Amino acid sequence: MGALLAINPIAFNLGPLAVHWYGLILGLGAVVGMLIAMREGKRFGLPQELFMDILLFGVPSAIICARLYYVAFQWDQYKENPLKIFAIWEGGIAIYGALIGAVICGVVYTRIKGYSFWRIADLCAPGLLAGQLIGRWGNFVNQEAYGGEVSESFLRSTLHLPDFIVNQMNIAGVFHHPTFLYESCWNLLGILLIFVIRRRKFVRAGEIFIGYFIWYAIGRFFIEALRTDSLAFQGPNWLASLIHGMWTPMTWFGFEEGYLDAAYGNVRISQLVAILFFVIAVVLIIVRRKNGQANIRYSDPIVSSKFSTAPAATDERHRVEGAHQAESRDTQPLAHMNRKSSDPTDAAPPGEDPLRKE
Repeated sequence: MGALLAINPIAFNLGPLAVHWYGLILGLGAVVGMLIAMREGKRFGLPQELFMDILLFGVPSAIICARLYYVAFQWDQYKENPLKIFAIWEGGIAIYGALIGAVICGVVYTRIKGYSFWRIADLCAPGLLAGQLIGRWGNFVNQEAYGGEVSESFLRSTLHLPDFIVNQMNIAGVFHHPTFLYESCWNLLGILLIFVIRRRKFVRAGEIFIGYFIWYAIGRFFIEALRTDSLAFQGPNWLASLIHGMWTPMTWFGFEEGYLDAAYGNVRISQLVAILFFVIAVVLIIVRRKNGQANIRYSDPIVSSKFSTAPAATDERHRVEGAHQAESRDTQPLAHMNRKSSDPTDAAPPGEDPLRKE
């Protein structure tokens, strides 16, 4: 087999400006995620502009925090040439930093608009997974975030991958684990799971979003150890042994940990963060339920405190439920009139229906 050319990371040029596949793919992921959130928001009668604004403010916030997170742990690469910090098309953004930025933006924006952050975040959760699913293909084009060495037969015969993926995983003559693909598949399963359970009666507000962190943390913990470019630090031996022991079940399926230079560190940061996210998310669900902070169901109407009535929903069930609040307010004056009509002096003559009085 002759030499195989990798995919050109530059999609096209606009004069002196090179448009990279990485940016286009990230943009596509953001738009698809927004459309998924908008579709679900429509069932609750939420304005479509709400999700457009979240995308408009959330994407820059996520990119900035993702880059800062990465640079903070790789400062030695940038301290001599700080301008390279802005070269995000070369890769080097961390998903956990992006999540932090997106959450901060979401909390601020929903507070300004008068919505519950948990309710809106629930609607955005599958969109986040979709964005990450698509965004990982930007790593594929850039030939980054791949795993340890594997044989070509493993990719072709065991995983049955198409040629364009196998060829792109041939880096400097060595084939590698397509960890981008593993994470994409894991995120796809997460989206399908959310679609199945989110409208069940046992699901409370906020738990889809929290569950997103649980699902992503599990997948990221096991996939991260396959990579050879993990951010790491030198931690205590007991912590490194604990994380390694938790990852051991992957060896039962023939996987091996990717190379990690001992001089660089012995604890992968993303694995440790995944464990923390998982524990915090599980505890948060338990505490919110125990303290009565999760009494609202996912399927209950979503109302902004900036409006006096619930928004009209396109879904019939939500339309009826959303109307209950306005109906209860409208019936208060009627109840007051009925109490007045119960006065003996205002009683209707025998045989006359008081409700038919003109």
